Amino acid sequence: MDPSAYREMAETQDRHWWFRGRREVLANLIGRLGLPTDAQILEIGAGTGGNLDMLAAFGSVSALEMDQYAREFATAKTGGSVDIRDGRLPDRIPFENSRYDLVCLFDVLEHVDDDRAALAAIRPLVKPGGHLLLTVPAYRWLWGKHDEKLHHQRRYTAKELARRAIETGWTVRKLSYFNTLLFPLAAVGRLADKLNPGGEALGSSTPAPFVNELLFRLFSAEQYLLPRLDLPFGVSLVALLTHP
Repeated sequence: MDPSAYREMAETQDRHWWFRGRREVLANLIGRLGLPTDAQILEIGAGTGGNLDMLAAFGSVSALEMDQYAREFATAKTGGSVDIRDGRLPDRIPFENSRYDLVCLFDVLEHVDDDRAALAAIRPLVKPGGHLLLTVPAYRWLWGKHDEKLHHQRRYTAKELARRAIETGWTVRKLSYFNTLLFPLAAVGRLADKLNPGGEALGSSTPAPFVNELLFRLFSAEQYLLPRLDLPFGVSLVALLTHP
C-alpha cells in the first residue's frame, strides 16, 4: 500500500465506521465457529493492528505484516502481547512450522500479485478441519481512486472468489457479499470519484460523529443477517473456507 495509507489506517481504525462495522460482522462470524478455548489464530496482513484485540477474544493470536511502520504501530498498540513478524504472501511466511485453528486474511488477497499461490500457501498453516476467514472488495466496476491508493490488483465477484478457493484445495463453507445496506451510497460515491478524478476518494476520511455512528450501525447490523443467509450483493465479499 501507499505508505500514507498505513498512517491513515492507524489514525482511523478505532473510530471510522467501516473498520468498526467490519470488526463487528467478523467477530459475530468467528464466534459461531465453535473454536476451542485455546484456539490458535493467525492474522496475515495485520496492518496497524486494528483487528488484533478483537481476535484475542477468541484465542491466542499471532500476526504477519510486511510494512515496518505498521508492525511497529501494531506492536505498540497491543503492548507487545502479540507475536507480529515480518513476512508476505505467498513466499515469505515466518510461521511455516505452526498450525492454526483459524487464519484471517482481511482485505489482503486483492493486494497479492498471485492470489492462487497465496491461497495455496495458507493451506499448510491451517489444521485439518480448521478455517480461513477472508474478506475482499467486490466488483471490478466499483474500481476507483481508493483501490489505486491501496495498490489493489483486483476486485472480485462471488464466482471468481469461489473458483480461486476451489482451485487451491479449499472447501467453501460460506461465501457472501456484505456491506450491502450501504451499497447504493458506495456506488454513488464511486461514480462521484470518477467524475472528479483529481479529488480525494469519498469516504476515506472519518465523517462527522453523528454520520459516522449512523453508518456504523447500518453496517454492523449485517452481523445478524449473515449467519442466516448469503447476501446477494455488496461492496465486499466474505468467505469462510475450511481445510478438508
